[in-house]
Amino acid sequence: MEKVPMTVTGFARLEAELKLLKMEERPAVIKAIAEAREHGDLSENAEYTAARERQSFIEGRIMELEDKLSRAEVIDPTKLSGPPTIKFGVTVTVVDEDTDEEHKFQIVGVDEADIASGRLSVTSPLARALIGKSQGDTVEVATPKGSKMYEVLGVSFV
Repeated sequence: MEKVPMTVTGFARLEAELKLLKMEERPAVIKAIAEAREHGDLSENAEYTAARERQSFIEGRIMELEDKLSRAEVIDPTKLSGPPTIKFGVTVTVVDEDTDEEHKFQIVGVDEADIASGRLSVTSPLARALIGKSQGDTVEVATPKGSKMYEVLGVSFV
């Protein structure tokens, strides 16, 4: 069974979503199905069809979340030690050597990734290139627009 790496925050977010689905969304859709069923002919009942589709989505998402949470390997970057090398959970500051633009990212699990919020998926080409590097190192990353060079300016376990 393959472990799914995630940060403490990412794990808590998935747990909260699972709780919401089980405690609120699931009972609400069951109620909606019962109400739609009371309206008669199910073959032409759009409310019933929509509620059943919503129920299917909710049940699928619950199964997906339960699976991910059961395989979660929660990594707390504040508890990491050793030399400041880039690994899962750390925050890294890099500079694009072509544009001199600085970027700050936390390397997170796939489900936590949100580039606009500075959360970079561990499976992304940039993150894969950065893993194992240290401050001062330069990495080359293949992008759709060609190769890009980044210099690591800092590594933080916060």
